[in-house]
Amino acid sequence: MLIYPDKGGNLFSHTDVVSSRKADSLNHSKDLFWTGTLKTRSNYWQLLPYIRPHGKTIAQALACTLCVTVFWPIQAAVAGQLVSLIGQGNMVGLGRLAGTLVLVFLVQKILMYGQDSLMAKAALFVALDLRKQVYAHLQRLNLGFFETAQTGDLSYRLTEDIDRIGEVVNKLFHDFTPCVLQLIVVLGYMIYLNWQLTLATFIVAPLMGVLIGWFGEQMLKFSRRSQNRTSNLSALLTEVFSGIRLVQAFAAEEYEIERFTAEAEHNRQAKYAAERLKAIQNPVVGFVYAMSVLLLFLLGGWQISVGNLTGAQFATFVAAALLLIDPIAHITSNYNDFRQGEASVDRIFELMAIQPTVVEKLGATILPPVTGKVEYGNVSFAYNPGEPVLQNLSFLALPGEMIALVGPSGAGKTTLVNLLPRFYEPQAGKILIDGVDIRDVTLPSLRRQIGIVPQETILFSGTIAQNIAFGQKDFDLKDVQAAAEIANAHQFITQFSQGYHTWVGERGVNLSGGQKQRIAIARAVLLNPSILILDEATSALDSESEALVQEALERIMQDRTVFIIAHRLATVRSADRILVVEQGQIVESGTHEELLAKGDRYAGFYAQQFS
Repeated sequence: MLIYPDKGGNLFSHTDVVSSRKADSLNHSKDLFWTGTLKTRSNYWQLLPYIRPHGKTIAQALACTLCVTVFWPIQAAVAGQLVSLIGQGNMVGLGRLAGTLVLVFLVQKILMYGQDSLMAKAALFVALDLRKQVYAHLQRLNLGFFETAQTGDLSYRLTEDIDRIGEVVNKLFHDFTPCVLQLIVVLGYMIYLNWQLTLATFIVAPLMGVLIGWFGEQMLKFSRRSQNRTSNLSALLTEVFSGIRLVQAFAAEEYEIERFTAEAEHNRQAKYAAERLKAIQNPVVGFVYAMSVLLLFLLGGWQISVGNLTGAQFATFVAAALLLIDPIAHITSNYNDFRQGEASVDRIFELMAIQPTVVEKLGATILPPVTGKVEYGNVSFAYNPGEPVLQNLSFLALPGEMIALVGPSGAGKTTLVNLLPRFYEPQAGKILIDGVDIRDVTLPSLRRQIGIVPQETILFSGTIAQNIAFGQKDFDLKDVQAAAEIANAHQFITQFSQGYHTWVGERGVNLSGGQKQRIAIARAVLLNPSILILDEATSALDSESEALVQEALERIMQDRTVFIIAHRLATVRSADRILVVEQGQIVESGTHEELLAKGDRYAGFYAQQFS
C-alpha cells in the first residue's frame, strides 16, 4: 500500500486519498490540487519562446494585414465621393467609382484570406508545440505528483486550456492587430479631413478605456473561477468512470448523480457569472459609443454651418467614423478573450513551474548490464519531514537471490522497492547496484534493468502484442510470442480470433485478472531485466489463475535478483532470505525455516495465517 502526503502534510493511504477526493468534490473545497503552492501571476510574455519559431509565418500574415489596412482610408474616400455623386446624379462617375470600389474590395478580401490562413497555421503550431512540451514535462514529473494530481484536471489543461491559448494567439495577430492598425490609419485620415471633429471624438476615449479595462479585470477573475470549476467537473467524471464497477457494486448511482449535479451546478454558476458580465459590458460600452456618434453629428452640423466643412467632406468623415465601429467592437471583445486566455496561460505555466524531485545529476553515466547485486546503505525516507517511513535501513541482495519483504500494511515495503528505480529519492543513505550509486546513472538505463510486476496490472488501449512490448517502437512478434509462452499467456492469446493482434480495451476490461497478470509478466520477460520486483503479484487471483501465474513467475525469476512483496506467506517460503519490515525498519532476517525456528515476528505472522 502506498503512503503519501496530502496538502496538509498528513500521511494517507491510497484509499484515504480517494475518499478525501470524493469529499473534496462534494464540498467544492478546492479549485486546484496544488492551490496555495504556486500563485505567480503569469502573462503572455511567457508564450514568446513558442511564438518565435513561427515568426516567418506570422510576419507574412502581418504583411497581408498591413496591405489590408491601406485600403480602409481608400474605402472611406471613395464612399464619400459616392455620396457626393449620388447627390449630383452623375451616373457615369458613379459607375466608375462603383467599379473602383469593387476592385478595392476584391483585392482586400484576397489579402484577408492570406492573413487569416497564415495566422491560423501559426497559432495551431504554437498550440501544438506548447501541448507537446507540457506533456513531455509531465512525463518527467515524479510518481508522487501523479498520486495526488487529478487526471481530469491534467487532461483539461492539456486540451481545453491549450486550445484557448491557441485561439488567443490567433486572435492577437489575426483580429486584434488588424483592428488596431485600422483604428490608427482611419483616425489619421480623419485628422487629415478635420482635426477639430477628430479631437472631439477623443473626449469619450478615456472613458471607453477605463470601462474596457475594468471589465477585462473582472472577466479574468470570473474566467479563472469558471475554468477551475470545469476542471473539477472533468476530474470528477474521470474518477467515477474509472471506478464505475465499484459505483454499481455499492448501488451508489444516486450518490454519484448527486455529486455530479452539485459540481455541474457550480460549473453553471461560474460560467453564467462570466456570461452575465459580457452581457452587461456590451450595452454599457455600446451606449457610450452611441453618445459619441451623436456628438459627432452635432459637431459636424456646427462645422458645416460655420463654413469649415462641406457636406461631401462630412460624408467622407462619417464614412471613416463608421469604419471605427467594427474594430472598436472587436478590440473590446478580444480584450475579454485575452483576459480569459490569461487564466489558461496561468494554469499551463503552473504545470511547467512544477519541478521533478528526482532528476539525473549532471554528467550521469549509462548503467551497463548488471549482475543484480543490490545494496541499501543506511537508507532513510519520509514523504513529509519529521514523519519517517524508512529509518536507517540496510541490507545486501546478492546476484540471483530472492528477497521476500513481509510485514503489516504501511510498514514501508512498497516504499522500499520504489526507491530502487528512483520513483522517490531517499533523504539519507544510498542504494548501490553492482557497486554503482543509482544517483550517478541515467534514469532510463537504470529502469530498463528493473522489471516490475504489480498487483494491479495496467494495460493500455492497443493490441496484446503492443501491451507486451510496451515502450518499444519496433519489436519482433516472435520475441513477443516467446515472452508470452514463458509467461503462460500464449495459449489464451491464440484462442482469440485475432491472436496477438486482438485489441485490448481501456484498462484491459475484456481480459480476466489472471490474463492481465500474465501479460504483465510477459512484458517483464521481454524487457529481460537483471532485477525483478513482484508486488503482491498473485494476491488478487483465483486458485487456477494463481497457479498459472506462479508457474510463470518461477520461470522468469531464474538467474535474476528478485524482490517479492507478499502478505500471503505461502508464496515466500522458497525465498533465499525473508526480511520482516515494521515501521520502516528490518526487524528480522533469515530463511523461512530460520525465522520459524526463531519464533518471533515472522513465526507469529505464519501461525496467524495457517492456524
